[in-house]
Amino acid sequence: MRLHRLDITAFGPFGGAQRVDFDELSAAGLFLLHGPTGAGKTSVLDAVCYALYGAVPGARQSGQGLGLRSDHAAPETRTEIRLELSVAGRRLEVTRQPPWERPKKRGTGTTTEKAQSWLREYDSAAGSWKDLSRSHQEIGEEITQLLGMSREQFCQVVLLPQGDFARFLRADAEARGKLLGRLFDTRRFAEVEKRLAERRRAAEAEVRAGDTALLAHAHRMHQAAGPTAEEPLPDLAPGDPGLAESVLAWAAVARSTARETLAVAHCARQAAESAQAAAGRALDDVREVDRLQRRFAEAQERAARLERRADAHRDARTRMERARKAEAVAPALDLRDAAEAEHRRAVAEEARARAALPETFAGAGAAGLAAAARKAAEELGGLGSARRAERRLGELGAERASLDRQERADEDVLQDAESWLADWEETRAGVEARIDTAQEAAARAEQLAVQREPAFKRLAAARLRDELARDTETAHARSLAAREHATRTHAHWLDLKEQRLRGIAAELAARLVDGESCAVCGATEHPAPARKAVGHVDRETEERALAAHRSAEEERAEAERRLGVVREALAAASAEGGDTPVSQLAEQAQELDRLHAEARTVASGLHAAREAREQAEREHERRLAARQEAARRVAARASHRDSLDREKASLEGELEQARGAAGSVTERATQLERQVALLTEAADGVRAAEDVARRLKDADARLADAAFRAGFETPRAAAAALLDAAAHRDLQRQLDEWQSEESSVRAVLAEADTAAAARRPAVDLRAAERAAESAARRLRDTASARDAAARRCEELDALSARAAGEGRRLAPLRDEYDRVARLAGLAAGTSADNERKMRLEAYVLAARLEQVAAAATVRLQRMSSGRYTLVHSDDRAGRGRSGLGLHVVDAWTGRERDTATLSGGETFFASLALALGLADVVTDEAGGVRLDTLFIDEGFGSLDDQTLDEVLDVLDSLRERDRSVGIVSHVGDLRRRVHAQLEVVKGRTGSVVRQRGARE
Repeated sequence: MRLHRLDITAFGPFGGAQRVDFDELSAAGLFLLHGPTGAGKTSVLDAVCYALYGAVPGARQSGQGLGLRSDHAAPETRTEIRLELSVAGRRLEVTRQPPWERPKKRGTGTTTEKAQSWLREYDSAAGSWKDLSRSHQEIGEEITQLLGMSREQFCQVVLLPQGDFARFLRADAEARGKLLGRLFDTRRFAEVEKRLAERRRAAEAEVRAGDTALLAHAHRMHQAAGPTAEEPLPDLAPGDPGLAESVLAWAAVARSTARETLAVAHCARQAAESAQAAAGRALDDVREVDRLQRRFAEAQERAARLERRADAHRDARTRMERARKAEAVAPALDLRDAAEAEHRRAVAEEARARAALPETFAGAGAAGLAAAARKAAEELGGLGSARRAERRLGELGAERASLDRQERADEDVLQDAESWLADWEETRAGVEARIDTAQEAAARAEQLAVQREPAFKRLAAARLRDELARDTETAHARSLAAREHATRTHAHWLDLKEQRLRGIAAELAARLVDGESCAVCGATEHPAPARKAVGHVDRETEERALAAHRSAEEERAEAERRLGVVREALAAASAEGGDTPVSQLAEQAQELDRLHAEARTVASGLHAAREAREQAEREHERRLAARQEAARRVAARASHRDSLDREKASLEGELEQARGAAGSVTERATQLERQVALLTEAADGVRAAEDVARRLKDADARLADAAFRAGFETPRAAAAALLDAAAHRDLQRQLDEWQSEESSVRAVLAEADTAAAARRPAVDLRAAERAAESAARRLRDTASARDAAARRCEELDALSARAAGEGRRLAPLRDEYDRVARLAGLAAGTSADNERKMRLEAYVLAARLEQVAAAATVRLQRMSSGRYTLVHSDDRAGRGRSGLGLHVVDAWTGRERDTATLSGGETFFASLALALGLADVVTDEAGGVRLDTLFIDEGFGSLDDQTLDEVLDVLDSLRERDRSVGIVSHVGDLRRRVHAQLEVVKGRTGSVVRQRGARE
């Protein structure tokens, strides 16, 4: 993979559009990415990662979406990242636009635009770009497949973070395992461990469940055996070996004991059955004799009761005979009662109807009342035309009132229209004057707007000019102070270096060993080695002074750069703002702004004035039309009023004759209708009363005749002898019960066996029952014991069969559990067979770490001049697990030690070598995708000049494989050593990039 071009717009600290030409930077093979803290060096790398994967690296992932947008960007500028690269022989262009908030095109406020992505490929045959996809998901899958790396692997391999690998060197085995697991994707091996552990737990659960079920069967067998169980259950728990054999052996003994108990219970039951049968026969004989004796005694008692009730029986029979005779008179009695009730109702109705009539009709008969009703009805029929005339007279009054209301309304309309039209000319002139004033103010506002914007720009430039003048003085003072500080630190470093050179012999003498040759003269004897003098300067002191000098140089360069930036900005602001004081420019701008606001306020009334003119014209037309329409209605209304007056006079004469003494025709008609109804009702009531009186007289004659023929002296005596239905049924029931009881008693007393039993002595029934109950109780007890023994045998047989089946089922499960448990313990590193306690995933990662250590050693030996070698170790660290140990071999001492003991500078080039080696291994693991562009982040400041040269030589050797390496660093010495540079400069309006090729 090789990067060609990166375009950044409104991303991170970059407010505008910036372009990075990686082809130019990569021409030298090695280029430097530098700039002050917070300028945006890391944002360049974030943009590369975001273009490829749609997300930024590591802890900066929280800045997705709207958080990626630059705070310095203009509101209408869209955030965009465009990266052009070559991978797998294809030239691609990826464009990403994260979501952003832009101003609404209409109205106020903002709206959120969705994220967008494009992927294009260059067609060399056609010489143009062709679109491949605009889907975020498809682009991500395509890039991941081409690179063969996830985002985490890309950030670890292409954007080499030295701090992470320094921590990797000092980390324990667990932390190293997490990092290597993410890079080499060994989740499948961890998943194998997990699956084996799950299978072990599942198999163990099945075995325990089977043992639990087997023990449950055993406990049920123990409960079923009851008191016959001579031995207790085996004291075993689920999972214990030999559980099934012990349970089955105990079950066999329990079944044998239960069968012996069943045979004894069967014999006892047979003996109890014979005794119970004999006792039952004796009890039946005693019960039969006792029943017959009690039956005879009860029959004698019933005969005595019948004798005592003989007189009452004769009276009831006589009463029943008289009731049957009276039933012949009942229809005549019912007819006479109905006629009497009807007669009372007719007389009451006649009295009520006569009470409602005037006194003149008090003694009138039915014929007179009917004649009066007909006369009143004829008078009522002649009032029909008078009623219609009365209704029409009411309608005429309503129409006349309506005409009066309309006349008053039209008079109001005419008066209102005349009043408004009189002021029309004055109203129109006022509206036209408003329109002219607003148009003049609009023209004046446009002229002031042209003058206002330049005035405010000059005012802003003048304010910036004054502010930058103060910043220039401050920056100049800081530059002088930084220059003086750099001079002092440089002199201090040179003094210390000179002192160290004078005392270098003492440092060399400290390394001399008797019998070993001297590095200077080669002698093996050292009779008088040099001693360190007081105030001796060692290498560490000199390096601190050198580091302080370099830091001071960087501060001086930064101060001078800032001074130049401020001076350039001051010149630009002075050119735009001129020399006019800020206060004078502010007064001019404020006056223009005030005049412009006043003109706009007046001009804003133009639309309202035009609408007022249109509304006044419409109102004028409406008033004219209303006045004409009202005058037409007034003329038409006079003739209508005259015709209504003539019709009213005619109707009033006709009604005066029709209503007579009543207040109105309707009142007179109501009186006649009531009179007709009352007379008709009274005539009907008189005729009905006369009719009912005749029928009552006939009913009395028929009743007297019927009572005489039935044998009663008077109708009242016949009515007293009648019985209602309930009394008749009760009396008949008494007679029937007497007859039935008498027949039953005679039949019992005539039975021969009952009379014979009565002559025998009384029997002892309770004694016979107690003997039978005792025999039955013995039979029940023996039967229950036999049934319990039989059920116990059946339950023991069934439970034993189930237990045997459970034991056969558990045998292969237990074998499977033993095999899976051994395999899971071996993979998890907990088995005794796994001597190093190494997990399966750690074993795979250990092989990867061994490859990484071998690849890193190639570069580490060159950077350390052959001194250090990285080796992988399987030894256990303390009580932890083994497999991910990493040691360094020091060729000067021949000893192997932990990487955590390396110094700061040693840790840097060891971590750099490890990062480059890891990049090679991960690249091969990802399918051999060639990585032609790498970035290395910080850490170079901890190296001395010689080590820095060696590290740069190693990085420069990557060009031999046609690779380009970008170094991200603050070290000032690298700017002199690396000619191809990409500088990130920060400012008030955002950061910008400055690019310099290797030949500049």
